[in-house]
Amino acid sequence: MLDKKKIKLGIAPIGWTNDDMPDLGGENTFEQCVSEMALAGFKGTEIGNKYPAKINALRRALNLRKLKIANSWFSTFLLEQPFYDVEAEFHKKCKFLKAMGAKVIGVSEQSRSIQGKSVPIFGDKPVMSEKEWAVFTDGLNHLGEIALEWYGINLTYHHHMGTVVQTEAEIERMMAETDPKFVSLLYDTGHLAYCGEDYMKILRKYIPRIKHVHLKDIRPNVIAEVRRDNLSFLDGVRKGTFTVPGDGAIDFAPVFEVIGDSDYTGWLLVEAEQDPALANPLEYAIKARKYIKQTAKI
Repeated sequence: MLDKKKIKLGIAPIGWTNDDMPDLGGENTFEQCVSEMALAGFKGTEIGNKYPAKINALRRALNLRKLKIANSWFSTFLLEQPFYDVEAEFHKKCKFLKAMGAKVIGVSEQSRSIQGKSVPIFGDKPVMSEKEWAVFTDGLNHLGEIALEWYGINLTYHHHMGTVVQTEAEIERMMAETDPKFVSLLYDTGHLAYCGEDYMKILRKYIPRIKHVHLKDIRPNVIAEVRRDNLSFLDGVRKGTFTVPGDGAIDFAPVFEVIGDSDYTGWLLVEAEQDPALANPLEYAIKARKYIKQTAKI
């Protein structure tokens, strides 16, 4: 179903160690993380908080395990910070990613985000004013131009629960008001399913502008508990909102079919933040890899 010449499979370190909640997987080392990724059969990874900051050290560790850097998260604060401050940090991240051979950078606007706060995730998420939309999309276009023209990297925007771009309507407006040359979509199945959006509709509509994919599954019973008890995003993570493909409610066969029938070339990245004490990272990585092999024939 998927072409091995076009598609590469990776997995995020957040199943081993959580950047937002360091106590989750605090005992797991960087070396264990990347070794188990390779052992489970993955070829790439994203950057986590325990990864070496020095390029040569990181490159050596990954080369030993035949792993590549696929992408890195980058928080923008275009609504709260002067653009030149955001731009300066963006240059640093892009330089690092280019040195590591990555072709995309995953951007998420974090101004007034509630994803890391102790507030109900189904409560009052931030919403942009008309003026803020203009600042936001203009900023994305400028950053996307920097990434592509300076570093040969594509800016992919990561829609996310609890942020200014979460819903289908917000994704549609962002895509409509940004330059397709400079701004692409990071498509995340789990975040769309979490907030009740039609993830297949969005995939079919934007597949020509999708340049990075997160394969994230969900547990609806946990989401129902999060909604009922007014829990935060991070509370939900601890309880098991997310899991790997093949272990939750999402049928990924249609997802793989649309991607396989398109011109998509790049990474499919398993990303499922869980408590490693409850969901053994290696066990779940192997489970995800087996499911993808069975379902996507890759």
